[in-house]
Amino acid sequence: MSLNASEIQRIANLARLELTPDQSERMLTQINSFFEIVEQMRAVDTSGIEPLAHPVAVMQDIALRLRDDIASEPNQREANQQSAPAIERGLFLVPKVIE
Repeated sequence: MSLNASEIQRIANLARLELTPDQSERMLTQINSFFEIVEQMRAVDTSGIEPLAHPVAVMQDIALRLRDDIASEPNQREANQQSAPAIERGLFLVPKVIE
């Protein structure tokens, strides 16, 4: 997959960016280089290979040091919502901001 100059201009417009012709050309080259790298990675046969949780796992057996997922703070929802102007079923009500 590769992009052309008009697609770069469209992406820049969607992102509300103003690109000079030189910047647009440089962006085109960089993005197409990225797509080339992705295509090279997709071409590698990874069937039968287990995913790694950490890259060091290839070299040594590691155990991730994760703490237990335990709620340690008490539920203070009511106290925290006392100053809110509007609440419904435990949720903050805010004005609609999306048209």
